[in-house]
Amino acid sequence: MRRVCFVLLSIFIVMETFSQSRSTDRQPVAAGRFYSANRETLLSDITQLFETCVKTTTSNKVRAIISPHAGYVYSGKVAASAFSAIDRNMPIRNIFVIGSSHVMAFEGASVYNTGDFITPLGKVTVNKEIADKLKAEKLFSFPVTAHLQDHCLEVQMPLIQYYFKNNPSVIPIIIGTNNTVSIQKIAEILKPWFIPGNLFIISSDFSHYPSYKTANEIDNATATAIVSGDPKKFLDVLKKNGNTDDPGLSTSMCGWTSGLLLLYLAEGSDLEFKKIDYCNSGDSPYGNRDEVVGYNAIALFEKDQDKQNSKRLADEIVFTEKEKEQLISLARDNIRSLLYDKKRISVNKETLPEIFKTTLGAFVTLKIRGSLRGCIGRFISSEPLYQVVLESSENSAFDDPRFSPLTKEEFLKTDIEITVLGPMKKISNINDIVLGRHGIYIKKDNRSGTMLPQVATENQWSIEEFLGYTSRDKAGLGWEGWKDADIYIYEGIVLEEKKK
Repeated sequence: MRRVCFVLLSIFIVMETFSQSRSTDRQPVAAGRFYSANRETLLSDITQLFETCVKTTTSNKVRAIISPHAGYVYSGKVAASAFSAIDRNMPIRNIFVIGSSHVMAFEGASVYNTGDFITPLGKVTVNKEIADKLKAEKLFSFPVTAHLQDHCLEVQMPLIQYYFKNNPSVIPIIIGTNNTVSIQKIAEILKPWFIPGNLFIISSDFSHYPSYKTANEIDNATATAIVSGDPKKFLDVLKKNGNTDDPGLSTSMCGWTSGLLLLYLAEGSDLEFKKIDYCNSGDSPYGNRDEVVGYNAIALFEKDQDKQNSKRLADEIVFTEKEKEQLISLARDNIRSLLYDKKRISVNKETLPEIFKTTLGAFVTLKIRGSLRGCIGRFISSEPLYQVVLESSENSAFDDPRFSPLTKEEFLKTDIEITVLGPMKKISNINDIVLGRHGIYIKKDNRSGTMLPQVATENQWSIEEFLGYTSRDKAGLGWEGWKDADIYIYEGIVLEEKKK
């Protein structure tokens, strides 16, 4: 029996050595299943994904993304959102595409170094010089056969071909181990290439096969742990998720080892993670909501050194597109219920995103054809955000003293905007006001008034005009009343309703 095993092992080693010695392009196995095998159809599909996905507006450079790898009809738009966080004109030399094995286990990583990757869009060039250097490391010495039937890296390749104009080369890596010590060592080996000019793409879906409700909760918890940048917190959340009372849940993140690798790479650096977008297969017309797979888009940005001491509220409080729509729907459904059923809607807080449960101030603004129809809110609240939105939507619609109560006919034409507010800060120099970023609150004796951050830019006011209009029209202090009043600034995140 020992002789038979020795012979089989010898044959495997010879076959692997032979395959490594000749150039063999990796042929597509996911085409026709995860994405179209037809070049023109594939281009059309990807174009549509990028046209309709969430766009991230920031000048900060992206060093890595986490992008899902399911069929494009399920996760393609979230993947496009992850890619769209990157400046496509940014000169990128190499893209390290990393995923966790779906087909075999081994105590390390496998780098594809025997050829290029082929897709219906053509050839993606593998940087064989870097791949060969990695292959020389013991932890990267595992067979390229790990790549041949695994879809996790291949699904990213057409997106890379479409999005990047300078055709960067790739280094495809599959992780075969779940040993955290080995993963940390793999990160140390990759560290010399984790530099500006190189991009890392972590290919991973999130929860597998829980209910739709459980997936939303689990995937948010996992993504929040990643955004923390703390490997231990990430591992702790994975362990906690494993105790979730949902028999369908098989994993919180199929590529958790690759996600952990990225956390080890970023640990101690001047980089920050941000959530970009989320959905799960239950959101697709092709999926059901009994057993779903979750998809997060997350990006790792270089911090803006000029703004280190002045972080924006939007950097600290991040809403996904789905969360924005959900919060606005909460306001709209509440007004509708008050109009037609004469009562505020009831909300099961257990089903709400965690960010809705944080204590934040907010204003709800109603507009009809661009004209103000109501705007009331709270700067400071001891109640969770969703309660503030429910209360403010009711007050804006029916209790704004500047307007009569909203009618059913007006409601059909009303657009809703929610401004989530950060803490107020008293200033002594009006040059601290950044137009478009800061709202202002002016107070003197028992008179006070505010204007939201977006009002100044919408009207193209100067700082003095912003102060003058707020002082005169909101605080009732006259045009120059701000000069001997207390002035506060605050930031707001504006959530706008999508145009119908």
